[in-house]
Amino acid sequence: MTIVELSPRMLRRRCIAMLALLPAMVQATPPPRPTGQKLKIGATLHPYYSFVANIVGDRAEVIPLIAGDANPHSYQPQPDDIARATKLDVLVVNGIGHDEWAFEIVKAAGRKETLPLIHANASVALIPIGGDPNGAKVVNPHTFVSTTAAIQQVFEITRRLGELDPDNAAAYRRNALAYAGRIRELRAQLMNRFAGMDLSSFRCATTHAGYDYLMQEFGLFVSAVIEPRHGVAPTARQLAGTIEAIKKADVRVLFAEKYFSSGLAKPIEEATGVKVFALSHISGGPYTADRFEVEMRENLETLAAAVDYSRK
Repeated sequence: MTIVELSPRMLRRRCIAMLALLPAMVQATPPPRPTGQKLKIGATLHPYYSFVANIVGDRAEVIPLIAGDANPHSYQPQPDDIARATKLDVLVVNGIGHDEWAFEIVKAAGRKETLPLIHANASVALIPIGGDPNGAKVVNPHTFVSTTAAIQQVFEITRRLGELDPDNAAAYRRNALAYAGRIRELRAQLMNRFAGMDLSSFRCATTHAGYDYLMQEFGLFVSAVIEPRHGVAPTARQLAGTIEAIKKADVRVLFAEKYFSSGLAKPIEEATGVKVFALSHISGGPYTADRFEVEMRENLETLAAAVDYSRK
Protein backbone atom coordinates (compact mmCIF):
# COMPACT_ATOMS: atom_id res chain seq x y z
CA MET A 1 0.00 0.00 0.00
CA THR A 2 1.34 3.40 -0.95
CA ILE A 3 1.12 6.11 1.70
CA VAL A 4 0.63 9.59 0.31
CA GLU A 5 2.00 12.32 2.53
CA LEU A 6 0.05 15.56 2.33
CA SER A 7 1.74 18.92 2.55
CA PRO A 8 0.56 21.40 5.23
CA ARG A 9 -1.05 23.45 2.47
CA MET A 10 -3.01 20.47 1.15
CA LEU A 11 -4.10 19.48 4.66
CA ARG A 12 -5.33 23.00 5.28
CA ARG A 13 -7.38 22.91 2.06
CA ARG A 14 -8.98 19.59 3.02
CA CYS A 15 -9.89 20.89 6.46
CA ILE A 16 -11.49 23.99 4.94
CA ALA A 17 -13.48 21.82 2.52
CA MET A 18 -14.75 19.61 5.36
CA LEU A 19 -15.73 22.63 7.42
CA ALA A 20 -17.68 24.00 4.45
CA LEU A 21 -19.85 20.87 4.53
CA LEU A 22 -20.85 21.29 8.16
CA PRO A 23 -23.80 23.70 7.59
CA ALA A 24 -25.36 21.26 5.10
CA MET A 25 -24.88 18.41 7.55
CA VAL A 26 -26.54 20.40 10.32
CA GLN A 27 -29.45 21.39 8.05
CA ALA A 28 -30.01 17.78 6.99
CA THR A 29 -30.34 16.55 10.58
CA PRO A 30 -33.48 17.33 12.58
CA PRO A 31 -33.13 18.33 16.22
CA PRO A 32 -33.41 15.38 18.65
CA ARG A 33 -36.94 14.51 19.78
CA PRO A 34 -37.99 13.01 23.11
CA THR A 35 -38.39 9.24 22.95
CA GLY A 36 -41.81 8.23 21.68
CA GLN A 37 -42.69 11.68 20.30
CA LYS A 38 -44.02 11.63 16.76
CA LEU A 39 -42.23 13.39 13.94
CA LYS A 40 -43.88 16.72 13.04
CA ILE A 41 -43.93 16.97 9.25
CA GLY A 42 -44.91 20.21 7.54
CA ALA A 43 -46.45 20.36 4.05
CA THR A 44 -46.69 23.45 1.86
CA LEU A 45 -49.39 22.32 -0.59
CA HIS A 46 -52.56 20.22 -0.46
CA PRO A 47 -51.17 17.34 -2.57
CA TYR A 48 -48.14 17.06 -0.30
CA TYR A 49 -50.36 16.92 2.75
CA SER A 50 -52.23 14.00 1.13
CA PHE A 51 -48.99 12.29 0.12
CA VAL A 52 -47.44 12.55 3.57
CA ALA A 53 -50.64 11.62 5.42
CA ASN A 54 -50.90 8.40 3.43
CA ILE A 55 -47.20 7.62 3.85
CA VAL A 56 -47.00 8.06 7.62
CA GLY A 57 -50.48 6.97 8.73
CA ASP A 58 -50.66 7.41 12.50
CA ARG A 59 -46.89 7.21 13.03
CA ALA A 60 -46.24 10.94 12.52
CA GLU A 61 -48.10 14.24 12.64
CA VAL A 62 -48.73 16.14 9.39
CA ILE A 63 -49.05 19.92 9.71
CA PRO A 64 -50.09 22.26 6.86
CA LEU A 65 -47.79 25.26 6.72
CA ILE A 66 -50.53 27.66 5.57
CA ALA A 67 -54.34 27.78 5.83
CA GLY A 68 -56.35 25.57 3.49
CA ASP A 69 -58.28 28.43 1.90
CA ALA A 70 -55.15 30.46 1.06
CA ASN A 71 -54.21 31.04 -2.57
CA PRO A 72 -50.75 29.46 -2.96
CA HIS A 73 -50.13 31.29 -6.23
CA SER A 74 -49.75 34.72 -4.63
CA TYR A 75 -49.40 33.95 -0.95
CA GLN A 76 -47.95 36.37 1.58
CA PRO A 77 -46.56 34.77 4.79
CA GLN A 78 -48.53 35.35 8.00
CA PRO A 79 -47.39 35.34 11.67
CA ASP A 80 -49.21 32.04 12.32
CA ASP A 81 -47.22 30.38 9.53
CA ILE A 82 -43.97 31.43 11.17
CA ALA A 83 -45.13 30.07 14.53
CA ARG A 84 -45.97 26.71 12.91
CA ALA A 85 -42.58 26.54 11.23
CA THR A 86 -40.81 26.83 14.60
CA LYS A 87 -42.42 23.55 15.74
CA LEU A 88 -41.66 21.38 12.68
CA ASP A 89 -39.09 18.61 12.46
CA VAL A 90 -39.10 18.59 8.65
CA LEU A 91 -40.89 20.40 5.81
CA VAL A 92 -41.98 18.95 2.45
CA VAL A 93 -41.74 21.54 -0.34
CA ASN A 94 -42.36 21.82 -4.05
CA GLY A 95 -39.22 23.90 -4.28
CA ILE A 96 -39.35 24.69 -8.01
CA GLY A 97 -41.62 27.71 -8.12
CA HIS A 98 -44.99 26.91 -6.56
CA ASP A 99 -44.22 27.63 -2.89
CA GLU A 100 -41.40 30.18 -2.79
CA TRP A 101 -43.16 31.81 0.17
CA ALA A 102 -42.28 28.73 2.24
CA PHE A 103 -38.61 29.70 2.21
CA GLU A 104 -39.50 33.17 3.48
CA ILE A 105 -41.46 31.56 6.33
CA VAL A 106 -38.60 29.24 7.23
CA LYS A 107 -36.14 32.14 7.23
CA ALA A 108 -38.43 34.36 9.33
CA ALA A 109 -38.83 31.50 11.83
CA GLY A 110 -35.05 31.32 12.25
CA ARG A 111 -35.04 27.75 10.92
CA LYS A 112 -33.02 28.19 7.71
CA GLU A 113 -30.07 26.24 9.08
CA THR A 114 -31.93 23.74 11.29
CA LEU A 115 -35.11 22.68 9.49
CA PRO A 116 -34.59 19.79 7.04
CA LEU A 117 -36.39 20.27 3.74
CA ILE A 118 -37.68 17.42 1.59
CA HIS A 119 -37.75 18.56 -2.04
CA ALA A 120 -40.55 16.41 -3.40
CA ASN A 121 -39.46 16.91 -7.02
CA ALA A 122 -35.91 15.67 -6.57
CA SER A 123 -36.65 12.53 -8.61
CA VAL A 124 -39.10 13.99 -11.15
CA ALA A 125 -38.21 14.56 -14.81
CA LEU A 126 -39.09 18.24 -15.07
CA ILE A 127 -40.43 19.99 -18.16
CA PRO A 128 -40.45 23.69 -19.11
CA ILE A 129 -43.53 25.87 -18.94
CA GLY A 130 -45.40 25.89 -22.23
CA GLY A 131 -46.64 29.07 -23.85
CA ASP A 132 -43.89 31.47 -22.78
CA PRO A 133 -44.06 34.35 -25.29
CA ASN A 134 -40.28 34.66 -25.38
CA GLY A 135 -39.61 30.94 -25.58
CA ALA A 136 -37.93 30.99 -22.15
CA LYS A 137 -37.20 27.59 -20.60
CA VAL A 138 -38.73 28.10 -17.16
CA VAL A 139 -39.30 24.95 -15.07
CA ASN A 140 -42.95 23.97 -14.75
CA PRO A 141 -43.69 23.50 -11.03
CA HIS A 142 -47.11 21.80 -11.40
CA THR A 143 -45.77 18.27 -11.03
CA PHE A 144 -48.52 17.33 -8.58
CA VAL A 145 -51.25 17.68 -11.25
CA SER A 146 -50.29 14.27 -12.57
CA THR A 147 -50.33 10.63 -11.54
CA THR A 148 -46.90 9.59 -12.79
CA ALA A 149 -45.06 12.52 -11.22
CA ALA A 150 -47.17 12.18 -8.06
CA ILE A 151 -46.00 8.60 -7.56
CA GLN A 152 -42.37 9.67 -8.07
CA GLN A 153 -42.83 12.35 -5.41
CA VAL A 154 -44.47 9.91 -2.99
CA PHE A 155 -41.45 7.62 -3.20
CA GLU A 156 -38.97 10.51 -2.87
CA ILE A 157 -40.76 11.79 0.24
CA THR A 158 -40.86 8.25 1.65
CA ARG A 159 -37.14 7.76 1.12
CA ARG A 160 -36.23 11.01 2.86
CA LEU A 161 -38.64 10.44 5.76
CA GLY A 162 -37.12 7.00 6.23
CA GLU A 163 -33.71 8.62 6.60
CA LEU A 164 -35.01 11.10 9.17
CA ASP A 165 -37.14 8.56 11.05
CA PRO A 166 -35.47 5.15 10.58
CA ASP A 167 -37.59 3.46 13.28
CA ASN A 168 -40.65 3.91 11.06
CA ALA A 169 -38.98 3.63 7.64
CA ALA A 170 -40.33 0.14 6.89
CA ALA A 171 -43.91 1.19 7.73
CA TYR A 172 -43.56 4.29 5.57
CA ARG A 173 -42.44 2.16 2.61
CA ARG A 174 -45.37 -0.24 3.00
CA ASN A 175 -47.84 2.61 3.16
CA ALA A 176 -46.26 4.34 0.16
CA LEU A 177 -46.49 1.19 -1.96
CA ALA A 178 -50.18 0.81 -1.14
CA TYR A 179 -50.89 4.48 -1.84
CA ALA A 180 -48.95 4.44 -5.11
CA GLY A 181 -50.96 1.39 -6.13
CA ARG A 182 -54.20 3.34 -5.73
CA ILE A 183 -52.86 6.22 -7.82
CA ARG A 184 -51.75 3.77 -10.52
CA GLU A 185 -55.26 2.33 -10.54
CA LEU A 186 -56.66 5.81 -11.26
CA ARG A 187 -54.30 6.14 -14.22
CA ALA A 188 -55.05 2.63 -15.46
CA GLN A 189 -58.79 3.33 -15.55
CA LEU A 190 -58.27 6.25 -17.92
CA MET A 191 -55.70 4.34 -19.98
CA ASN A 192 -58.27 1.57 -20.46
CA ARG A 193 -60.85 4.11 -21.52
CA PHE A 194 -58.45 5.54 -24.11
CA ALA A 195 -57.39 2.10 -25.37
CA GLY A 196 -57.94 1.80 -29.09
CA MET A 197 -58.55 5.53 -29.55
CA ASP A 198 -56.48 7.56 -31.99
CA LEU A 199 -55.53 10.59 -29.88
CA SER A 200 -53.04 12.02 -32.36
CA SER A 201 -55.56 14.57 -33.63
CA PHE A 202 -56.67 15.75 -30.19
CA ARG A 203 -55.92 19.44 -29.70
CA CYS A 204 -56.68 21.59 -26.68
CA ALA A 205 -55.88 24.97 -25.19
CA THR A 206 -55.28 25.73 -21.51
CA THR A 207 -55.58 28.91 -19.50
CA HIS A 208 -52.04 28.32 -18.21
CA ALA A 209 -49.38 25.61 -18.20
CA GLY A 210 -50.54 23.91 -15.01
CA TYR A 211 -51.72 20.76 -16.79
CA ASP A 212 -48.69 19.97 -18.94
CA TYR A 213 -47.54 17.00 -16.84
CA LEU A 214 -51.04 15.54 -16.92
CA MET A 215 -51.36 15.98 -20.69
CA GLN A 216 -47.88 14.60 -21.27
CA GLU A 217 -48.50 11.34 -19.44
CA PHE A 218 -51.55 10.59 -21.62
CA GLY A 219 -49.96 11.77 -24.86
CA LEU A 220 -52.33 14.71 -25.37
CA PHE A 221 -51.16 17.79 -27.26
CA VAL A 222 -51.65 21.37 -26.03
CA SER A 223 -51.93 23.78 -28.96
CA ALA A 224 -52.16 27.07 -27.05
CA VAL A 225 -51.66 28.49 -23.56
CA ILE A 226 -53.52 31.68 -22.66
CA GLU A 227 -51.42 33.10 -19.81
CA PRO A 228 -47.72 33.75 -20.49
CA ARG A 229 -47.13 33.00 -16.79
CA HIS A 230 -49.52 31.58 -14.19
CA GLY A 231 -51.55 34.49 -12.85
CA VAL A 232 -50.15 36.94 -15.43
CA ALA A 233 -52.80 38.21 -17.84
CA PRO A 234 -51.80 38.26 -21.51
CA THR A 235 -51.52 41.54 -23.38
CA ALA A 236 -54.17 42.34 -25.99
CA ARG A 237 -51.69 41.33 -28.68
CA GLN A 238 -50.84 38.04 -26.98
CA LEU A 239 -54.53 37.24 -26.49
CA ALA A 240 -55.28 37.96 -30.14
CA GLY A 241 -52.41 35.70 -31.17
CA THR A 242 -53.70 32.91 -28.93
CA ILE A 243 -57.21 33.18 -30.34
CA GLU A 244 -55.78 32.95 -33.85
CA ALA A 245 -53.70 29.89 -32.88
CA ILE A 246 -56.78 28.17 -31.42
CA LYS A 247 -58.76 28.78 -34.59
CA LYS A 248 -55.92 27.71 -36.86
CA ALA A 249 -55.36 24.44 -34.95
CA ASP A 250 -59.09 23.69 -34.90
CA VAL A 251 -59.04 23.44 -31.10
CA ARG A 252 -62.41 22.42 -29.65
CA VAL A 253 -61.51 22.16 -25.94
CA LEU A 254 -60.21 24.69 -23.41
CA PHE A 255 -59.10 23.62 -19.93
CA ALA A 256 -59.50 26.25 -17.22
CA GLU A 257 -58.61 26.13 -13.54
CA LYS A 258 -61.41 25.02 -11.22
CA TYR A 259 -60.27 27.36 -8.44
CA PHE A 260 -58.75 30.85 -8.72
CA SER A 261 -60.01 31.27 -12.29
CA SER A 262 -58.49 34.19 -14.17
CA GLY A 263 -61.74 35.00 -16.01
CA LEU A 264 -60.11 34.51 -19.40
CA ALA A 265 -62.01 31.35 -20.29
CA LYS A 266 -65.30 33.07 -21.16
CA PRO A 267 -63.88 35.56 -23.71
CA ILE A 268 -61.90 32.76 -25.38
CA GLU A 269 -65.01 30.59 -25.50
CA GLU A 270 -67.04 33.37 -27.11
CA ALA A 271 -64.32 34.22 -29.63
CA THR A 272 -63.51 30.68 -30.73
CA GLY A 273 -66.48 28.44 -29.90
CA VAL A 274 -64.38 26.09 -27.74
CA LYS A 275 -66.04 24.17 -24.91
CA VAL A 276 -64.57 24.91 -21.47
CA PHE A 277 -63.69 22.08 -19.06
CA ALA A 278 -62.51 22.80 -15.50
CA LEU A 279 -59.53 21.00 -13.96
CA SER A 280 -58.46 21.24 -10.33
CA HIS A 281 -55.00 22.26 -9.20
CA ILE A 282 -55.72 20.50 -5.92
CA SER A 283 -54.83 23.74 -4.19
CA GLY A 284 -57.81 24.78 -2.07
CA GLY A 285 -60.17 23.65 0.66
CA PRO A 286 -59.59 21.49 3.73
CA TYR A 287 -56.41 19.45 4.01
CA THR A 288 -57.36 15.78 3.91
CA ALA A 289 -55.57 12.51 3.27
CA ASP A 290 -57.85 11.66 0.34
CA ARG A 291 -57.95 15.09 -1.34
CA PHE A 292 -55.39 14.21 -4.01
CA GLU A 293 -57.18 10.98 -4.96
CA VAL A 294 -60.63 12.61 -4.99
CA GLU A 295 -59.65 15.60 -7.09
CA MET A 296 -57.32 13.68 -9.39
CA ARG A 297 -60.13 11.21 -10.09
CA GLU A 298 -62.35 14.16 -11.01
CA ASN A 299 -59.59 15.56 -13.23
CA LEU A 300 -59.20 12.28 -15.07
CA GLU A 301 -62.95 11.98 -15.58
CA THR A 302 -63.00 15.54 -16.92
CA LEU A 303 -60.10 14.74 -19.24
CA ALA A 304 -61.96 11.70 -20.58
CA ALA A 305 -65.12 13.77 -21.12
CA ALA A 306 -63.13 16.40 -23.04
CA VAL A 307 -61.58 13.76 -25.29
CA ASP A 308 -65.01 12.25 -25.93
CA TYR A 309 -66.40 15.68 -26.79
CA SER A 310 -63.55 16.45 -29.20
CA ARG A 311 -64.24 13.25 -31.14
CA LYS A 312 -67.89 14.07 -31.88
